[in-house]
Amino acid sequence: HDVELRHRRRRPFSKQRPHIPSHEEEESSLEQGEEEEEKEEANKDSSVTADYGKSTRWGNDDPSVFAVTRVTGLQGEYQICNGYGTAKATPILKNHWSTYIVEDDFRFISENGLTAVRIPVGWWIASDPSPPAPYVGGSLQTLDKAFKWAEEYNLGVIIDLHAAPGSQNPFEHSASKDGSQDWGTSAANIAQTVQVIDFLASRYAASPSLLAVELLNEPLAPRASLESLKTYYRDGYNAVRKHSSEAYVIMSNRLSSPDPTELLEFAGGLPKAVVDVHYYVLFNSMFDTFTVQQNIDFIKTNYSSALSTVTKQNGPLTFVGEWVAEWQVPNATKEDLKMFANTQMDVYGKATFGWAYWTLKNVNNHWSMEWMIKNEYISLKI
Repeated sequence: HDVELRHRRRRPFSKQRPHIPSHEEEESSLEQGEEEEEKEEANKDSSVTADYGKSTRWGNDDPSVFAVTRVTGLQGEYQICNGYGTAKATPILKNHWSTYIVEDDFRFISENGLTAVRIPVGWWIASDPSPPAPYVGGSLQTLDKAFKWAEEYNLGVIIDLHAAPGSQNPFEHSASKDGSQDWGTSAANIAQTVQVIDFLASRYAASPSLLAVELLNEPLAPRASLESLKTYYRDGYNAVRKHSSEAYVIMSNRLSSPDPTELLEFAGGLPKAVVDVHYYVLFNSMFDTFTVQQNIDFIKTNYSSALSTVTKQNGPLTFVGEWVAEWQVPNATKEDLKMFANTQMDVYGKATFGWAYWTLKNVNNHWSMEWMIKNEYISLKI
């Protein structure tokens, strides 16, 4: 489950610019595990037969919660549900939700200078407890509990539609079946996605913890066209507004778009609209040989400039919705990593809606903000 940690200076919670953890994930990630018996069992039941040959954005940077046989490298909730089948996937996922997303997470977030949590969900949550095959029920109950705990600990919640019907990018975190990307290619598809937003906004509008609804995570250009995206964002915005005048509405920039400002005029005309950008010094071979200082400089120059480009006085609010204190530097010291994390927080702190760390809990230490805080690599307390 992905709790994204959102950080602002600690104060009584109000619906103003929070800082967020990302609970990894409401839409569960899969990482290949070590237990051969489980792999063989999954394979006998139903092999995962996706054929996407390219590398994905997540790779092995997410919790090792499940062991499954993978044909293509995709490791999403679709693959575990399809691979195990409903009978076996149901108890596996319900156990995951009940043990990996717990009240102590929200207590920890509250006690460590964070003000909100970004929770990614899949489109099938709107059909819970009986979602379409191969998905299994239970995620909605988990989100309900998350809101309950957020209210108890005075935290905001950003509901992030991380997987849309048809998949808005070919990666596992959009629940792509096989590396295909078909979201936004028809009016019916967009309408179905708007219905999901309407369901979520209706269900949680009365909660004092509903901070924002993120309409879509990381649509990939050019397949996700700007025209279809704006159509959806307009309809999704209106769906949220039908139920709440207070909640912010977050619109993710397109991955691989040549123009990072393409949403500014559109979103700038909508009250309480936010544009989301994600910054990593990963997922590109140019970073493979960067030194400590080169990474620091890249954040201070390139990403600082990029954020300034989308943060305009009369434009929408800006949100660095994902970042992580991880890089390709071998044998980095604790002081190196602290400087790297602090540099990012300094730069991304200029975003007018704050930032979110990917993620709260992870088996890979630097991807776990909980681990980074407990081991004093990151401190948010004033």
